[in-house]
Amino acid sequence: MASLTLILGGARSGKSAHALRLAQARAQQVVFVATATAGDADMAARIARHRAERPPHWETREYPRGAGTALLASPPQAGLLLLDDVTLLVSNVLLEAVANADPAAPEVQRRAGEAVQAEMAALLQAWQTFAMPWIVVSNEVGLGLVPPSPLGRLFRDELGRANQRLAAATDEVLLMVAGIPLKVK
Repeated sequence: MASLTLILGGARSGKSAHALRLAQARAQQVVFVATATAGDADMAARIARHRAERPPHWETREYPRGAGTALLASPPQAGLLLLDDVTLLVSNVLLEAVANADPAAPEVQRRAGEAVQAEMAALLQAWQTFAMPWIVVSNEVGLGLVPPSPLGRLFRDELGRANQRLAAATDEVLLMVAGIPLKVK
């Protein structure tokens, strides 16, 4: 089975930049899986900046939801896969799962949790299926304040669980602090 590197950190900690450097050092041909959607002008500008930072010969695939399933349906042909990032993937899955519902309701929370776990299971299945190393980026959410809203708390809890599941399967976990990678596993 190929390696899986998980890069965690807070906002603007240097996760994506470090992931790009690692990917460039480890493989010539990279499939970049993007999970962001341009919901507003600021996000559209961020996506454009991220695209400009990637080498033009890399293949980019945009999967805001269903990334693992999409990868299994259309296997990547490259030396490495870089997924940036699980944070937005979980957010997209959660927002779809709680659409027009009360995120504090136990049934909604159960449904949302199951949707996130299914997303992570499909990602891990795709990783185990393909003989290529993966680098996966995600936000570490366990160091901040308790979010004031039910949806915020649900997001924090589900992303934390997703990160734990990925970290358990990985060969390497890095925590980015002020642009410096710290080896956790």
